[in-house]
Amino acid sequence: MATDLDDLTYDPNRKLKVVGTNPIKADGVDKVTGRAKFGADTYLPGTLVGKILRSPHAHAIIKSIDISEAEKIPGVKAVVTRDDFPDLKPGPMRDISVICMARDKVFYDGHQVAAVAATSEKAAKAALKVIKVEYVVLPHVIDVMDAIKPDAPILHEDLRTKGLDDAPDKPTNIIQRAEWSMGDVEKGFAEAYLIVEREFDTKPMHQGYIEPQGCMANTTEDGQIELWCCTQAHFVYRSRLAAILEMDISKIRVTVSELGGGFGGKTNFYAEPLAIVLSRKANRPVKMVLTRNEVFRATGPVAGTHSRIKIGVTKDGKFTAAECEAYFQTGPFTGSAFANAPQAIFTRYDLENVRAWGFEVACNRPKVAAFRAPCVPQIVFGVEGVVDEIARKLKMDPIELRLKNAAVEGYKTIYGDTFGPVGFVETLEAAKAHPHYSAPLGPNQGRGIGCGFWFNRGGETTASLNITPDGSVNLMLGNPDVAGSRVSISMMAAEELGISVDKVRPIIGDTSSLGYNHSTVGSRVTFSAGMAIVQSARAAIKVLCQRAAIMWDVPEDHVVFEDGYVRPASTNVGDGERLEITHIGTRRPHVAILESDTVLGHVPHHGRAFA
Repeated sequence: MATDLDDLTYDPNRKLKVVGTNPIKADGVDKVTGRAKFGADTYLPGTLVGKILRSPHAHAIIKSIDISEAEKIPGVKAVVTRDDFPDLKPGPMRDISVICMARDKVFYDGHQVAAVAATSEKAAKAALKVIKVEYVVLPHVIDVMDAIKPDAPILHEDLRTKGLDDAPDKPTNIIQRAEWSMGDVEKGFAEAYLIVEREFDTKPMHQGYIEPQGCMANTTEDGQIELWCCTQAHFVYRSRLAAILEMDISKIRVTVSELGGGFGGKTNFYAEPLAIVLSRKANRPVKMVLTRNEVFRATGPVAGTHSRIKIGVTKDGKFTAAECEAYFQTGPFTGSAFANAPQAIFTRYDLENVRAWGFEVACNRPKVAAFRAPCVPQIVFGVEGVVDEIARKLKMDPIELRLKNAAVEGYKTIYGDTFGPVGFVETLEAAKAHPHYSAPLGPNQGRGIGCGFWFNRGGETTASLNITPDGSVNLMLGNPDVAGSRVSISMMAAEELGISVDKVRPIIGDTSSLGYNHSTVGSRVTFSAGMAIVQSARAAIKVLCQRAAIMWDVPEDHVVFEDGYVRPASTNVGDGERLEITHIGTRRPHVAILESDTVLGHVPHHGRAFA
């Protein structure tokens, strides 16, 4: 078996023994028996209850905040406002900080204005009621197309559009523009037999995860911060928390709890910075759990959009050109991932002439979060609608039209990458062959076909694989398990090591236990983390072979690893018998030469050997 750490090429002829089976999930028993710890389940002695005061206005200036009466409530241990947060320079981190605690203005209904930590929920709620906030209410705008009108209320007087060479030097709600194109789009449309152009609107929609956000923060005596929370991105949380609280990143440890769903919605934090600041101020642990009302009111939904889709096609169904203009409502600040859409919406089709551009627009809504391929499905919905309309007008089968225009291996995308094997044709043919596509329809039934595309862009992953003396494996990864990644990474490790999957113990490490890991987002974990697992397993195999070679006194290349065993590469190599993982390097005699300095008490080490 190859152990080249740089060779991650997949061999389609390899016979897999573990991958493809259906093992029991390592965390399954804990979840069905209620032992699994979710965001609201963490508790420390002396824990305080944290609650948040939210703005009743969608857009307003904060003239003053008076917390004096709240601090007098029995049981209240800390109250925090904008005055308790560092005043950061303009930029992405300041935007994130302002979302967590409003400064001069509130930008949406439910914007966080103050927070309280108390010995009971009753005391915390009582304190919120007596905090006095004086507002100057301003006009607001919540629809993406209303926000770009000349007379729209402006959220930021200093905002100028990025990505436009001729952008006017005046306030605007258009944060930035991004465009991708290739070929000659005008020529392509001129050659078309038929052009279909339509406009589509989608509204903001929440992910609807079943578990509201919950967290626990604790400040240790030496100033370290411990945070437990339900998140898809605990390493990202650590980095951002360090930035907005102006702390050393090494002083923050984030431990991810089990997640009751996320779908991209648990990549932004809301209560976590407040819990930390409250904990520091009260010198006690603080737990904060959002209500369902708070989740829907003030956490990030998917972006609302407006798009214009245009596709040209020949008489026999070959696309000649495509164009898209799209607008994305992002909330009060940038960060909608809107640039994904221009790159992805047409990419499954073999188009030579294509242009797509998008605008990110500020509105008086909570800052958006991801939701299953952020910003792409809303626009793909319109693209596929136009493709279906073309099929009807040309009297073509919808799948046949897609097959005629399917991108295949070697296609150069609008964003510059060249496809390897993508399987689009094969999946379309499988869909067409399925009985659901040809079965007779009953009353009030319909049938449709839709196709999409998403990148697999990887991201940083760190894995730690430790083979124990009994041959079982501790496998630590830094990607939160949202949908069963524990079992998938265990299966890959078991496959590489030639052991059963029940011998692998998957662990989701905290931010102090591993190197940096990117988030559990973008369908990346099985792919990106899988490569880290394979490399870790192959590195372990390489060390095992090196140790066996020493034991047998043969060159390393005379040793091979197969099916969980190390054995000689041929019958002519030494007298070695095949060794299980448990036999290699776990029990070894050592010889050491030491010197005892009876005057100073030193014990110098002069040499060591081991068999």
